Amino acid sequence: MGGCCSIDANFGSRNVEDDDPEERDYDGEEDQDDTRIGDGGAIVRVKGSTWFTSMYSRQGKKGINQDSLTVWENFTGEKQMFFCGVFDGHGPSGHKVARYVRDNLPLKISRVIKHSKASKYNNARENFGNSSDTKESEGDFYRQNPFFTLWENNLTQAFEELDEELCLDYSLDSYCSGTTAVTVIKQGENLIIANLGDSRALLCTRGDKSQLVPVQLTVDLKPSLPTEAERIMNAGGRVFAMEEEPSVFRVWMPEVDCPGLAMARALGDFCLKDYGLINSPEVYFRKITSKDEFVVLATDGIWDVLTNNEVIRIVASVKNRGMAAKILVYYAVRAWRTKYPGSKVDDCAVVILFFKKRPLVAKSKSALSQSGISHQSLDSSVPQGSGDKKCDEGETVINCQIDSDDIDKLNKVNSLAKVPQLGHLSRRKTMKDVELEKAQS
Repeated sequence: MGGCCSIDANFGSRNVEDDDPEERDYDGEEDQDDTRIGDGGAIVRVKGSTWFTSMYSRQGKKGINQDSLTVWENFTGEKQMFFCGVFDGHGPSGHKVARYVRDNLPLKISRVIKHSKASKYNNARENFGNSSDTKESEGDFYRQNPFFTLWENNLTQAFEELDEELCLDYSLDSYCSGTTAVTVIKQGENLIIANLGDSRALLCTRGDKSQLVPVQLTVDLKPSLPTEAERIMNAGGRVFAMEEEPSVFRVWMPEVDCPGLAMARALGDFCLKDYGLINSPEVYFRKITSKDEFVVLATDGIWDVLTNNEVIRIVASVKNRGMAAKILVYYAVRAWRTKYPGSKVDDCAVVILFFKKRPLVAKSKSALSQSGISHQSLDSSVPQGSGDKKCDEGETVINCQIDSDDIDKLNKVNSLAKVPQLGHLSRRKTMKDVELEKAQS
């Protein structure tokens, strides 16, 4: 297996380490060791790279890094079975919730799988077969297949049980703090994806002419989706966007403007669990083919500024694929600065799982020159100060200040907190805002 990669590589005329010191690699206090042994002898990593994986997290300018990530190799004790996960925390204790889920969700899933009846599981796996290429027939196939049903039930059970345990852990303030979770399990030729929130899983495959093709494996579960909004409103929650950011729909409690969550599903955030926010993941399956190259898991710090096509082009261009996640984050940071020069760069976390041992690019003089990737070509694809905002504006959570006198009287989950009304709402500055400030100064 490969070791941790060097961090002194140059990209173009600039070194990756020459960036703003406020945006830096994430090295949590508890993460001094690159690897540890997990349940069933699995090899657990929270940073570094191997022959098949690349991972990297970088703190933005919004404070402590609330993104977490992990890779478990030989998951559940099965050789060459991988678990990959990315978690985007939000709220005052979002970083703690994200780390809690990072450390405990894989363990919970592993134990739930082991408690499943082995004979039933193996029989279902043998009968999994090959799926069709069309999404409609794939959906029909999966719904009728015991292997799909067993995995879906196991993952849903693990997510829900973990959320219950999180609720009962009073060492963590998860009332108005929570996290997304997007996970991929690779077992043989099967990919099992579970998604909760607005982080994303993206597959890179080859088209008929061997061109790179992005396939989004998950749906960003935001309140703007009609089915998600309907569920929330039926449960008494409110869904609306603020005047300052009309494209960003948020979830609010029934009678108070709190917390303004920009996603429809999450672990934690118990102030909204009675009002339509759920902890059940959407589960997806894919049969890996010879055309499939790799899968990328990333938080919205990546997807807010880079398109799916840009992401796979960048990753596929890297000769030393142990550096792929770091280079992808590097380009996302550049895109943030180009598109939103007056805003704070978001935290970024990326895990890449490669399906083949051989590198995508056999020979190259520059990691950035492959597939036409360059500073100029990528920068030109990012609107500079554009009024058409591709990414969400503002924070994931708007208001999470709970009155301490009132909260002591309330049950942690099944109650309505007395909170202050929504105060000042800040937003990301556009290029027009920056130019106006310069003119006034």
